[in-house]
Amino acid sequence: MDKFAQIRRILIIILVFNWLVAFSKIIYGLITRCASMTADGFHSFGDGASNIIGLVGIWAASRPKDESHPYGHKKFETIATLGIAVILFAVSFNIIKEAIERAIHPVAAPDVTALSFILMALTICVNIFVMRYERMRGYQLESDILVCDSLHTRSDIFASFSVVGTLISIKLGFSFLDTIVASVIALLIAKSGIDIIKASSNVLCDANVLANARIKEAVKDIAGIKSIHRIRTRGRQDDIHVDLHVTIDAKTRIDQAHEVSHKIESALKRKISGVTDVGVHIEPCK
Repeated sequence: MDKFAQIRRILIIILVFNWLVAFSKIIYGLITRCASMTADGFHSFGDGASNIIGLVGIWAASRPKDESHPYGHKKFETIATLGIAVILFAVSFNIIKEAIERAIHPVAAPDVTALSFILMALTICVNIFVMRYERMRGYQLESDILVCDSLHTRSDIFASFSVVGTLISIKLGFSFLDTIVASVIALLIAKSGIDIIKASSNVLCDANVLANARIKEAVKDIAGIKSIHRIRTRGRQDDIHVDLHVTIDAKTRIDQAHEVSHKIESALKRKISGVTDVGVHIEPCK
């Protein structure tokens, strides 16, 4: 099974778990009039929606190189993570809006029972499993979608713990905390969206992926190299493009200089995981 097929399968499995958790909390939250639990449920529902965006992104990213996209389509996976951020911001806005309306027009105190705590405990356990599994597989497969989606799920875990605290407060008679915590959850969701945008922008805006020292270390033993400068790296962790200028003896024959550039490319691809393209500019040493 290739990389994209594995990511697609993981996203489908996680989608099932996320929507099971989401619908459980939303339905129970609406029945018991618990704003924080309902908000947490919509957050979990956003997890499922992000999985669908991930599936679309993976489909686009898995397409082979063509004339219009000589570097391939892998950045479509990174672009898809921005869709996850948009969902998070939309959910955050709706939760804050609902919290403000509840503050202006108070409703009856939520009905908190033992079942409320049991449901939250079960959903937290499911989310912890999903987050750990998705993050682990994301790093193994070097997948932006899986790593960013695990960040989304992690925020859901924090939010769920906040809901448990709120349920306890309501049980003790401080029902106004329900609205306050719903707002805090909304801010946590928005922060996750910001974190995703920061990570994605590094790839889409061609920020350096590797430290220059690491490039120099990988090629330092290649004979004929006098110096290395103007090192640039860009791309994703699984699709790194390297450009560098190398000075060699001015008397070196063209075929020998060509061989040096091939050795540099081979060394970088062999020693640094994720390097897929190397551009070497040979300059004569003055």
